[in-house]
Amino acid sequence: NGKIIGKGDAYAQMVYAIKKIEAALRGLGGSLDDVVRTRIFTSDVSKWPEIAKAHKEYFGTARPANTTVQVSGFIDPDILVEVEVEAVTQQQ
Repeated sequence: NGKIIGKGDAYAQMVYAIKKIEAALRGLGGSLDDVVRTRIFTSDVSKWPEIAKAHKEYFGTARPANTTVQVSGFIDPDILVEVEVEAVTQQQ
């Protein structure tokens, strides 16, 4: 619906994004354990501790390779975080 979740809260936005990713992976027969790489884009790198906290909570022991990049902004200034993942599932 275009509503920004967690306006001004990088942690909340990160959690929301990871949960959406988790649901998509589940739909393909996978899980967050199948994620081998994450790319995080943020418009405010000073929010890194909040972003990293959410990443660690959800990826924990899987610890996928990660790249974090600060960008000049997103299409909406209330967006603080964007997440991309690559996953390898065992589905046949």
